[in-house]
Amino acid sequence: MPNKKMKIIPARRHIGSKPIPFEEDIPKLRVAAYCRVSTEYEEQNSSYQTQVSHYTNYILNHDGWDLVKVYADDGISGTNTKKREQFNQMIEDCMAGKIDLIITKSISRFARNTLDCLHYIRQLKEKNIAVYFEKENIKTTDAKGEVLLTIMASLAQQESQSLSQNVKLGLQYRYQQGKVMVNHNWFLGYTKDEDGHLIVDPEQAKIVKRIYYEYLEGYSCKQIARRLTADGIPNGAGNTKWGDSNIASILKNEKYIGDALLQKSYTIDFLTKKRIRNQGIMPQYYIKDDHEAIIPKELFRRVQEERKRRRAGIKVPCGKTRHFNNTSCFSQKVFCGDCGDIYQRIFYKTNGKRKARWRCLSIHDRDIPNCLGRTISEEDLKDVCLKAFNEIIQSGKKFQRQLQNNFSKAISKVNEDQLNKLDRELDRLQILLINKVPNSLDYEKLADKISSIQHERDLTEESIGKQMDNAQKHVDLQNFISKNSKQLNEFDEHLVRQLIEKSPFMKPTTS
Repeated sequence: MPNKKMKIIPARRHIGSKPIPFEEDIPKLRVAAYCRVSTEYEEQNSSYQTQVSHYTNYILNHDGWDLVKVYADDGISGTNTKKREQFNQMIEDCMAGKIDLIITKSISRFARNTLDCLHYIRQLKEKNIAVYFEKENIKTTDAKGEVLLTIMASLAQQESQSLSQNVKLGLQYRYQQGKVMVNHNWFLGYTKDEDGHLIVDPEQAKIVKRIYYEYLEGYSCKQIARRLTADGIPNGAGNTKWGDSNIASILKNEKYIGDALLQKSYTIDFLTKKRIRNQGIMPQYYIKDDHEAIIPKELFRRVQEERKRRRAGIKVPCGKTRHFNNTSCFSQKVFCGDCGDIYQRIFYKTNGKRKARWRCLSIHDRDIPNCLGRTISEEDLKDVCLKAFNEIIQSGKKFQRQLQNNFSKAISKVNEDQLNKLDRELDRLQILLINKVPNSLDYEKLADKISSIQHERDLTEESIGKQMDNAQKHVDLQNFISKNSKQLNEFDEHLVRQLIEKSPFMKPTTS
């Protein structure tokens, strides 16, 4: 067997990711520093400036070092690196071979997330780039570096988790004290006074009221958004481009009636800061009359009922549910006199002109027997409505007497005694809950009882609300008669949205 020969290839000295050329002077180490303060309070700003100044002088006064840059993030959380722009830029520069060594104050300044911390350090080690933590006296390229680093990073993560828990408890305490926190810079309709209390912005309040009234007139969220965008009206963020989600959030926000529901969402992971909707997992706090209202409570209730109605749709006699599609003022108002289904808007061309017609949805439904309801043009619908409005105006006094009788009957049914009784019981149970029941079993029983009474209250309020809606319709019709003494000459879409709820279009007597 031939003798084996071995040739040794000597290791090349490296600085960072680059080998040192043979017989050349060792180049200076390219050093960067990273510093971060975790809050934006004034007392921390000096710390931020101090750190930047310290590392700049420290590196410049060190022989054999060249300062690349001091990377600094001000007022950014360390639990993840997604929003730390300077940190991310530093890592990019490392990967591009611009840095040999990073100096930072401590592991907790570098990252409080163990996984992130180890991920970046290993990524840097692959490029032979060291990170030196001053407080812990750890250099990641040493043999003991990663073992110590894993321990220290875990402690830093526990510290962050403890801090997150303290913040949660602080928020919980503020909620229990009824302290409402709102970013008024993004909240349409309100600003804040010198004491931090919400006050109404008159100009923005007009926009909020417009949204509520247009929704009750039958416009969809998407249609309202398009109308506001077309008018160049700014939203809460100052943008003139509206989305239907903007409208939906305004329509369901209880703060517009002066109340505030606290803890609508909560954080489920202190590392990712992910928040989810609170569906009973955490307690909530409802504060009544916290600030000046923009929308009357009755108007707000009517909007919530309308939102609920549109989501549920309309169940027609054939058993199907027809969902809200507001293409015109007649949408979901014209019903078939033959089968009871909803009339649908369709378009056709005649003599090159596009015209609208309305027909029963059941006509072309194979699952439903043939309907005898006939198609009608939109112009005929407008003429019928105009004629009906003029008949009401002509018989004004007669209609007003009848409406007054109906109105008296409607409001006589409105009995708020039961509602007040339920409110008193809820107040009593709330006191028990605040004073803390003896054990978890008592707490669960009390929570179930509160939930049951609240459900009964909601049903009672819904029943009263429907009666009030009927009364309001009588008021609207009386106002229409009072304001219009002369015959109308033009069709008014607004009147249809306001006064007509449902109109059956009967089949012809002969065919």
